[in-house]
Amino acid sequence: MDNSIEHRVRLVETLFQNLEVEIIEFQKETKLGCIAGCGKCCSTPEIDASPLEFLPWAFHIFLNGQAEETLLELEQNTTDTCFLYRPKSLAEFTSGNCSTYQYRGLICRLFGFGATTDKYGKLRIATCNIIKEGQAVHFENATIAINSNLSVPIFTEYYMQLSQIDFKLGNIFQPVNKAMKTALEEVLQYYSYRPFPDNYKKLT
Repeated sequence: MDNSIEHRVRLVETLFQNLEVEIIEFQKETKLGCIAGCGKCCSTPEIDASPLEFLPWAFHIFLNGQAEETLLELEQNTTDTCFLYRPKSLAEFTSGNCSTYQYRGLICRLFGFGATTDKYGKLRIATCNIIKEGQAVHFENATIAINSNLSVPIFTEYYMQLSQIDFKLGNIFQPVNKAMKTALEEVLQYYSYRPFPDNYKKLT
């Protein structure tokens, strides 16, 4: 079994691609969508994530020769807000974007357009109040549709698929910045006694 970092990264990226297809279809059917420039969910402190969902990000940072530097920044970081979030300004903290959107985690991809199951077995869209209130009609229609026959990404199913890629890293849940730190440490440890990948770009 290929347990290399590169193989695991490819599997996580494939999972993300499958999710992207499902979300695009869901948005098309429901007409739900984020407001341009909104960073409300990203600015929320104390988001939990698994290190595995940030393995593609950590590998990307490593390939660019920035792993040690980024790890140090994470160790010195004192905020609970996501390390990758770039607010427009302190005054407009909930407006902003992800500095590495392509490599964002699974939680970032699922929130807004993924569903959880409540105690009655009913599917509920896990999204923000901005969408719930600002797109109320579409939100209500979508809630009815997902409990009829409309396909929707389900949090538990995607996290189960993620954990099948790497049981250990996929089943740890940590504050998001700690999860990124763990992912970087995993990559650095893996290559500490192995040859670097061919596409490693050491910055000098």
